[in-house]
Amino acid sequence: MKTENNSNGMSRRKALSNMGLAGAMAIPGAASAWSDPKKFYEDKTPVKITKLETFLIKPRWVFLKIHTDAGVVGLGEPLLEGRALTIQTAIKEIEPYLVGKDPRAVVHHWQAIYRHAFYKGGPLLTSALSGIDHALWDIKGKLLNVPVYELLGGPTRDRVRVYGRASNAEQMKKRKAEGYTVIKTGVAKDRPARAVENRQFIKHAVENFASLREAGGDDMDIGIDFHGSIPPQTSKILIKELEPFQPMFIEEPCQPQNVDVLADIARNTYLPIATGERIFTKWGFREILEKGAASILQPDMCHAGGISEVKIIAGMAEAYYAQIAPHNPMGPISLATGLQLAASIPNFLVQEQVSLGEGYLKEPFKIEKDGYVMIPNKPGLGVELDEDKIADKLGHDWRSPETFDPFDGSVVDW
Repeated sequence: MKTENNSNGMSRRKALSNMGLAGAMAIPGAASAWSDPKKFYEDKTPVKITKLETFLIKPRWVFLKIHTDAGVVGLGEPLLEGRALTIQTAIKEIEPYLVGKDPRAVVHHWQAIYRHAFYKGGPLLTSALSGIDHALWDIKGKLLNVPVYELLGGPTRDRVRVYGRASNAEQMKKRKAEGYTVIKTGVAKDRPARAVENRQFIKHAVENFASLREAGGDDMDIGIDFHGSIPPQTSKILIKELEPFQPMFIEEPCQPQNVDVLADIARNTYLPIATGERIFTKWGFREILEKGAASILQPDMCHAGGISEVKIIAGMAEAYYAQIAPHNPMGPISLATGLQLAASIPNFLVQEQVSLGEGYLKEPFKIEKDGYVMIPNKPGLGVELDEDKIADKLGHDWRSPETFDPFDGSVVDW
């Protein structure tokens, strides 16, 4: 095929080369046709999804691989904690739609999977959809030989601030020595919280947070997670007592089902309210933003709808001056998706993580001395599983804790 010249005499191939696209399809393991970008852009050489595979991975995760006939495999993490087998079934139910289709139509597939379900939304569908979305973006980035954030309009930054965990002063000192500048803790308690709590309960929780503040210093940002397990009547009192120690945010100060209650709590404190790990899709976050119920949104990349949907949620949040702090108590694929998102939005705050990928990834992430992680610059999500190291981590039977009041046996929130 004859190469067209543009107006200034530069060949089309040279123009593509200058844009970094000339070798876009030179992917190890891909079909040889992909070495020529003209074939992709002009001939639309087909790529088809061939199968979906899910794996239970210790301690409680689910990893997904989407295979293509181009030899490129996409990774995702379609997890719903305590419902791993159900998620595997949901993926299997979606598989017939995807097999044989071009993986590059990422948003189109998102729409089809979400909207062709008559009963839309909910944690099961959106968690399965999230993992699929991760893997499709991973494939698309690999085929184009660019990180996902480049496809999302990035970069907006080259490093991402992450936080660790500490529940006492000794742990706080260790995290600070490791380089963390942000820590999240929980409400210290020796029994489940009652609907209306006494002074001793409040005092114990506040004194523990005060010890973390003293150990971390005034330059340490400390968020505190109520985990929806503190009733709103008690939350209001506890938040007021914590205000002098200036937590970075108060996370899930009540259960997420009633946004008006959350908005009432937010109006009664100057501390930032954070929520979102149990909110799904743009429709779930709309009400939170409209009612001013939170100024820090924590969509979970494995639950809220994946990269495609959280990018939209971030755009909605920007209009309300709200920040994005992705929830992630999951695995390193989930972390990789959060980093790609952070590199493509302006209103990113901080990234949660519990695993940097040691024992799971060929190149685990590393905490810089000032508490940041570099954004991966390899194609797609930028991570590769270490199949040898995860071989002994296959399979788990993790279940959500079943918690009861020790005094009367009634069910309490976990």
